[in-house]
Amino acid sequence: MKTTPEHNERIAKMTFASVYPHYLSKVENKGRTKDELHQVIEWLTGYDEVKMQEFIDDKATFKIFFQKAKLNQNAYLIKGVICGYRIEEIDNPLTQQVRFLDKLVDELAKGRKMEKILREEKK
Repeated sequence: MKTTPEHNERIAKMTFASVYPHYLSKVENKGRTKDELHQVIEWLTGYDEVKMQEFIDDKATFKIFFQKAKLNQNAYLIKGVICGYRIEEIDNPLTQQVRFLDKLVDELAKGRKMEKILREEKK
């Protein structure tokens, strides 16, 4: 499924601060912890808790959030469908990165084991 330019623009302008509370309540409602959420975000972006809080305080857009991220080298292993889009087929890099994060949060909320969520290349 192709994303539209309007959809991509809307995602780029969304702030991490506006979405983070939804991520947190989603995982906590399913019995997971804030620490686990932060572990997942840090795995994907390289951001520690202090840096995440800076993005929240600054009301940084997802565009800024991901421009400054050091995306995990294994992020390409995140596959599947999220919000009706097959992640590996999303052609806009920023939209794909946001969907990577959405997918990881979903897996955490669904009770997937952390070692499965934090993907590693098979040796």
